[in-house]
Amino acid sequence: MTERQFVKTSLEDRVAVITIDHPPVNALNEATISELNAALDEALASPAVKAVVLTGGGQMAFVAGADIHEFSKLSTLAEAQAVSRQVQSVFAKIECAPKPFIAAINGVALGGGLELAMACHMRIIGDRAKVGQPEINLGIIPGWGGTQRLARLVGKAKAVELILTGDSVTAQEAYRLNLVNKVVPGGEVLKTARDLARKIAGKGALATRAALEAITLGLDQPLDGGLALEAQKFGEVVVSNDAREGAAAFLQKRQPVFKDN
Repeated sequence: MTERQFVKTSLEDRVAVITIDHPPVNALNEATISELNAALDEALASPAVKAVVLTGGGQMAFVAGADIHEFSKLSTLAEAQAVSRQVQSVFAKIECAPKPFIAAINGVALGGGLELAMACHMRIIGDRAKVGQPEINLGIIPGWGGTQRLARLVGKAKAVELILTGDSVTAQEAYRLNLVNKVVPGGEVLKTARDLARKIAGKGALATRAALEAITLGLDQPLDGGLALEAQKFGEVVVSNDAREGAAAFLQKRQPVFKDN
């Protein structure tokens, strides 16, 4: 995969690992976001990639937030809104991706870092990491999806509390709030995320994509609409060759060999 200055990528066992590597705390500046966007496009376009792990370089931070120096230079309403929408569109690529994205939160994930992690489909966090939306302490609010995704994950009341106080929470509290899927020792974060990604990569890509679409798009609809979408996606995969292979493998008591068609 392509080598970049601030975003490193690797591929093994059908799992791509995208690493934000912008020392000392992996802050998201314009250049890093641009490289991340390109890395996302590459991973999404590659048929060799079945799942993606997103993590931070070093031991201190997943992503400690946005580059404050760049934020302080925004001088007009139109300019600020354009930056917000631009980064939101990058993060939306992750949330709406047909391949699962797993955030391996190996250190602090604050502000834009938590917003990036929340765009992923699943989150694994180190036991000493902390997460939060501290933008209020700078006189601003989250602008890259934090006000929307945090409320959807932890509920309105807790999201209001965390955003209005700017408080961070421990990994254990994040798990209790259903903000993360699993807490593991710090040294095992990337391995755990890769193992999970590898397990999912062994499933059929058609079914994985259909499930992600049904869940992600269905949540934005009333229940009846979500059920109709589920029926549509169910029908699409049931008539596939992969579905026939899955049924045959089950009856023959062997592992299925999916060909993603």
